[in-house]
Amino acid sequence: MRIPLVVRLAIVAALLTGSSLAAHAQAWPDRPLRFIVPFPPGGSTDTVARAIAERLRERIGQPVAVDNKAGAGGTIGSGIAANAPPDGYTLLIGTSSTHAIAPGVFSKLPYEPTRDFSPITLIGSATVMLVTNPSVPARSVAELIALAKSQPRLLTFASSGTGGVSHLIGEYFKSRADIELLHVPYKGDTPMIADLIGGQVSLAFGTAVAFLPHVQKGALHALAVTNAKPSAIAPGLPTIADSGLPGFEALQWFGILMPANTPKAIVDRMNREIVAILGMPDIRDRFTSMGIDIAASSPEEFATFMASEAAKWQTIARDAKVTVN
Repeated sequence: MRIPLVVRLAIVAALLTGSSLAAHAQAWPDRPLRFIVPFPPGGSTDTVARAIAERLRERIGQPVAVDNKAGAGGTIGSGIAANAPPDGYTLLIGTSSTHAIAPGVFSKLPYEPTRDFSPITLIGSATVMLVTNPSVPARSVAELIALAKSQPRLLTFASSGTGGVSHLIGEYFKSRADIELLHVPYKGDTPMIADLIGGQVSLAFGTAVAFLPHVQKGALHALAVTNAKPSAIAPGLPTIADSGLPGFEALQWFGILMPANTPKAIVDRMNREIVAILGMPDIRDRFTSMGIDIAASSPEEFATFMASEAAKWQTIARDAKVTVN
């Protein structure tokens, strides 16, 4: 049977494209990489990304330029990464905010977390603490819940922004504890912590890195961590799950992604390099000092994890009626 010319041309084009991608993957990398951080410089996400970028440069022999593209809860930078060419030269550090919470709270996103990215690896999760102003007469999660039940909506909880991880953890806590708290959103951690210390708001959820210096000085009181296990950075502090809300777990996690359709050979190589970096003693020590539990993974494991987290947080956002236009 004679194959039509148009079909033969399509087959040749496909073969040439496949050969081109394979050759490209074998040559990769032959120029600098761009590592997009969708949050401002100086924060925990930026710090994690820069530590990885420095070691990645050493391993692949090419510069890795960190590019902070902050705004809209990390969705602007994530959208830029999603629309970059899938040639192996763009990385993104994604978080629970950008790839699990944002799809449930933003009415419009410049990307689709599952369709538009190739997962590389989970990095790990930060220790998240529940803290109160010392004037709040509760020294345990159980006491805080009892206080909130006795005085509905009198207690306020602060967040670093509507629809962000600190906001959604607060909504999750309200739902599980069956209490009423008044949400007070801020534009970032700095003004939130200032008012929390000043007593303008009662309590908040946030990273141990942000809160611990103030806890150690007595300006804030820590009640528990939201992670599934106690944290080495906050010894003696119980989990919320062990404090009266069994099964409670709320993570602020980080992971590495590349644009969708990045060649598999590059995805696999990048996974090997970053997993190796996460296993380096100095990196592990540095991240542990920041309250980050390393949890490297395969691309497939990371994809499954993100899907589970997205389903969880989208349900929480829907039940709490949290939306961001």
